[in-house]
Amino acid sequence: MIAFISGEMEYRLKESAVISAGGIGYEVMMPQRDLDALPEPGFEVKVYTHMNVREDGVSLFGFLTRDGLQIFRQLISVNGVGPKGALAILSVLDADSLKFAIVSGDAKAICKAQGIGARSAQRIILDLKDKVDIEDLTGSSPAAASAAAGRGTDFEDAVEALVSLGYGRSEAMRAVSKIPCAETLDAEALLKAALKNL
Repeated sequence: MIAFISGEMEYRLKESAVISAGGIGYEVMMPQRDLDALPEPGFEVKVYTHMNVREDGVSLFGFLTRDGLQIFRQLISVNGVGPKGALAILSVLDADSLKFAIVSGDAKAICKAQGIGARSAQRIILDLKDKVDIEDLTGSSPAAASAAAGRGTDFEDAVEALVSLGYGRSEAMRAVSKIPCAETLDAEALLKAALKNL
């Protein structure tokens, strides 16, 4: 198993990058977001990898963060979601945005990925909802994490108000989650603070 590749950026292709390490050029398939963030050729880069072995060949999938690699592995564990589908999802949503979409049940955000339909998005949400660590996601206290998981009525009311104003569910949930001391505020105060974040 190749855990990561650390070497010199050689060149980019449409869906992959070639990285030179130890005299070998590794072609690594990557989400478009990560490809766009790669340095220019000649600069050092570190890519966390997942090796996929199939009858017709071996492929390397790479990510600039371990968080990206972890959510990729969770995505491909979902029945019907292969590596290319997972890359498509991570090309339109970064790891945190995808986690918010999963926790908030925002299938529309996941469906923005090419080749991912409503049924696949719902299956991803259903399979991964319990695997996403909401406390890491909000970066806040256990009380705020509980609220973000949908167990706080003021939190949920503020999210629903933002959705009714036209914001996406995961975008609304992220905005409310970023409010300091969210667990101590009522729905109206949460809504006002969240609108400032947006």
